[in-house]
Amino acid sequence: MPTTKKNIISFEEHLTKQYGKRGTKKRTEFEIKAKAFLIGELIKEERRLAKMTQEQLAEKIGAKKSFISRIENGHSDIQLSTLFRLLEFGLGKRIELRVR
Repeated sequence: MPTTKKNIISFEEHLTKQYGKRGTKKRTEFEIKAKAFLIGELIKEERRLAKMTQEQLAEKIGAKKSFISRIENGHSDIQLSTLFRLLEFGLGKRIELRVR
């Protein structure tokens, strides 16, 4: 029996249905939160690869452990200068930005 795909939608269609079209307030707010979560996960993974605790990383950049925790959990709006300080100074990584 052949299967039909009429109930299958793309991820973009799902986001549009759930949060509205790109550029709408609700969709923009969702995308900002999603990017914050992604950045937090990236920092968490790099910290773990460096075998550092949140406390050690915080101490290295002159911050509090709770600040690192909030960033890693996507609950803090991070400034670009803080992102550079965390990754480049704190973890010895190099950031390259790309705009598409």
